[in-house]
Amino acid sequence: MQVFNTPQKVIITCNKRLAPYLQEEVKTLGFSIKRTFATGIELLATINDCITLNLNLCCASQILYAIKSFQARNADDLYQAINEIAWEELIDFNGYFSVNSNVNNETISTPLFANLKVKDAIVDRIKEKKGIRPNSGPDLNKVVVHLYWQEEEANIYIDTSGETLAKHGYRKHPGKAPMLEALASGVILSTEWDRKSTFVNPMCGSGTLAIEAALLATNRKPGLYRMNYSFMHLLGYDEQIFFKERRKLKDQVIKTPNVKIIASDISAEAVKIAEANAKTAGVDQLIHFQTCDFAETETPEPPGVVIVNPEYGERLGIHTKLEATYKRIGDFLKQNCKGYHGFVFTGNPDLAKKIGLRAYKKIEFYNGKLDCRLLCYELYDGSRRK
Repeated sequence: MQVFNTPQKVIITCNKRLAPYLQEEVKTLGFSIKRTFATGIELLATINDCITLNLNLCCASQILYAIKSFQARNADDLYQAINEIAWEELIDFNGYFSVNSNVNNETISTPLFANLKVKDAIVDRIKEKKGIRPNSGPDLNKVVVHLYWQEEEANIYIDTSGETLAKHGYRKHPGKAPMLEALASGVILSTEWDRKSTFVNPMCGSGTLAIEAALLATNRKPGLYRMNYSFMHLLGYDEQIFFKERRKLKDQVIKTPNVKIIASDISAEAVKIAEANAKTAGVDQLIHFQTCDFAETETPEPPGVVIVNPEYGERLGIHTKLEATYKRIGDFLKQNCKGYHGFVFTGNPDLAKKIGLRAYKKIEFYNGKLDCRLLCYELYDGSRRK
C-alpha cells in the first residue's frame, strides 16, 4: 500500500474555533484546502505531505490520512470492512499499534468496544498473512489507527501524528491552569501582531503566550521540539524525508529578530517555570521576565501588543477580589499602554465588564470546554482623532 506517495483525503483537526488560523497556516505551506469546518480542515495529500504538515503546524491537533470509507450498521460490519484492508503492508508484524475513535452508532454503547473490534480485525488480518500478531495497546507512540463512525458511515484513518500536535514539546513544567500551546498560538495570530513590534504579556503564568510569541517572531516551528510521530512507524517510511524537512525548519529560523518581548508575573515560582520553559524552547534570551504585580510591567514606547490572560473565576457569581483585578487591568491598559493594541483573554463575561473599556472586537475561542473571548482594545494616545 503506497501511502507515502499516494494522495488521499487528509483531515487536520484542531480545537474548536482555531480552524481559521489553521487554514491560514496550511495555505502558507502551499496546500489547497477542499473545505474548512468547525474543528478542522480537509485537503488532498500524501503521507509524505503529512510529514511536512506535522512539523510545521502550530494550531493543529491531529493529521489523519484516509485509508477507507465504508458502510457499517454494526460491529460485525465494522470488523469485516477493516479486516479486508491490507494492514500487513502498513504495520510491521513485530510492531505496535493503538486505536482511538469518534463513534456515534446506536449498536455501540462505548467507543472502547469499537476500538476492540478494529484492533481484532487488524491483528487477525496480519496474523493470517504473516503468521505473527503485532502488539497493541493504549500508547500513542507508534502506529495509531483512527476510526470515525457516525451512524452507518464509517471512515478509517492513519493518525500520522500520534501524540497531539497541540502540545509543542517545550513545556516541561505546565504551571497552574496553563493555556494549551495551540490555543496560545491561535490567540496571538488573531491579534495580527506583526512579530516585530513590542509584545507584552503581564500575568504570564508558565509563559506560554510569551514563548509562542518568541517562536513566531523567530519562525521556529513545533517540529524542532519533537522526534517521534506515528508516521515514522509505518512500513515504507523513509527517514531521509523527515530529516530533510527538519533541516528546512532549522535553516528558516531567524536567529537575531528585532523584537522585544516582556513577560511578568507576581509569582516568583511562575516566573521560574516560565523561564525554564523558554530555555527548553531556546528563546529565553529573547524574553525579558519580570517578577512584579501586572500593573508594574514594563511597557516600552509603542507600537506594540499587550495580552493579559487573567483568572476567570466562577462562571456564575463574581468574586470581589477578581472584580477589583479586572478593574485594575482596565486602568493599566488605559494609563500604561497608550498607543498599544490591548487584548484580554477571559472566560467570564461578567468580570470582563469591570475592565471599563469598550472592546472594538470580541474574538471567540474555547479554552478546554470553557467558552472564552479575546477582547480587543485600541488604546489611543490622546484623543482618537489624534
